Amino acid sequence: MSKQTQGFSIPISRRDFVKLTGLAAAGLVMEGGNLPKATAQPAKVTFGEEKLPVLYETDVCVVGGGPSGTAAAINAARNGAKTVLVERGVALGGLAVLGCVYPFMDTHAPDSDTPYVAEVKERLREHGIEPYDGVTEQTWHNPETLALIYDEMCAEAGVDILYQTVLVDTLKDEDEISAAVVQTIAGLYAIKAKTFVDATGDAFLSRSAGVPYERGYEKTGNNQPLSFRFEMGGINVERLYQHVAIELQEDWCKSKPPYFEIAEAMHRKQRYKLEEIMAQGVASGELTQEEAEYMQGYTIIGKNGVMSMNCPEIPVRFSATDPVSYSKGVTFGRRMMHNIASYLIRHLPGFEHAFISREAAMLGARESWRIKGKYYLVEDDYHNQSRFPDAVCRTAWFIDAHGEKVSEKLPQGGFYEIPYRSLVTNEIKNLLVTGRCISASFILQASMRIQPTCMSIGEAAGIAAAWGISHGIKANALRWEDIPTDERSYVSEG
Repeated sequence: MSKQTQGFSIPISRRDFVKLTGLAAAGLVMEGGNLPKATAQPAKVTFGEEKLPVLYETDVCVVGGGPSGTAAAINAARNGAKTVLVERGVALGGLAVLGCVYPFMDTHAPDSDTPYVAEVKERLREHGIEPYDGVTEQTWHNPETLALIYDEMCAEAGVDILYQTVLVDTLKDEDEISAAVVQTIAGLYAIKAKTFVDATGDAFLSRSAGVPYERGYEKTGNNQPLSFRFEMGGINVERLYQHVAIELQEDWCKSKPPYFEIAEAMHRKQRYKLEEIMAQGVASGELTQEEAEYMQGYTIIGKNGVMSMNCPEIPVRFSATDPVSYSKGVTFGRRMMHNIASYLIRHLPGFEHAFISREAAMLGARESWRIKGKYYLVEDDYHNQSRFPDAVCRTAWFIDAHGEKVSEKLPQGGFYEIPYRSLVTNEIKNLLVTGRCISASFILQASMRIQPTCMSIGEAAGIAAAWGISHGIKANALRWEDIPTDERSYVSEG
């Protein structure tokens, strides 16, 4: 277990503390050239000087308890590193649990399940959730069960979890991070660690340490659109299946209840039978075109009569990287959610007695900030099916950049690899980055962002963090291919 040292203090200079309190606007200040036109430079205030108590001194500090960060923390601890996991919510799993993002999409790559991913699926079975429907390759889970599994895995590995804790800033000693400053329920504390893992999804740990970054599409500046997912209960799934699969003869969803999916996406080449009912809502004035544009829902295993609704898709004018725009998007998205739900209740057979049973505790950000690391993945790496000596995982999920580009799939059995060098930076020696904010272009990130791939990246980050500490090698000097093959989560075929 990590050593708690609540009585120990580290000094914060006036300059550092002003930096600390000003980082809420850091994404807007760091690169003035990238500022949205409507956003002015924020005014600045001077705050005093403080000394912060150190809550933990540990080997590895992982910031962000989503699918990638949880994997990193568990694997670091299992490999002998004292590990602290910082999570801003009250459950691990990130979007899969708090964001209602369900189920896990499939990588479409052969043999892509790294040991950790395979274990999570097996633990779902042990808890009574069969993740496979026998037809598709996606992983059906249960949010509450998944949160419990992650708690159990962390407890078994010896990970210390800090819930309701938010990263505020980092403190550096030249080219290393010395401490993470966090806001807890009791106030500001510092966490000292030998190695830090940025699993924030927004590259916030990296940005606060001065790592170069990008945000949005290089051509337009837009992020991928946010989503505000929710669950609906009281659905007669058998009646819904009868209407969609039998009466409308929609055959693209091959699975049957309890594994069943409905969808329509007017901007895609795929033509869906449910487009007509949504278009009728626009014609009648019951739905806006933005609300009708995208609708999807999945049954949730273990929740009879409940579906996870992968909508609404909030218009791209609401930015994932502007705090004011993001907040307005929450309000706009909630209105869209209620309008869509009400319309489905009135018009879609099976939804007659349905209701909103849960809304996500966080917006679904497909893309926001991305670091620029030692290797920068680009679209050609996808199409060329790139292989790397330091590959940590493989994937073949198609380029799925909502609002910009939805690309053709790779040939059957094709895949590309993600190198360890995309997880580390030139600027900070003891930093690893994992999840959707690794070093990649906007278009390539639209392929690697799915949850199983992010889990495998996190698994590798945890293994590398522990191995580097035990061998006295900094994270950005470590060569993944030098780790013995029986200790790695994935070994490239070359």
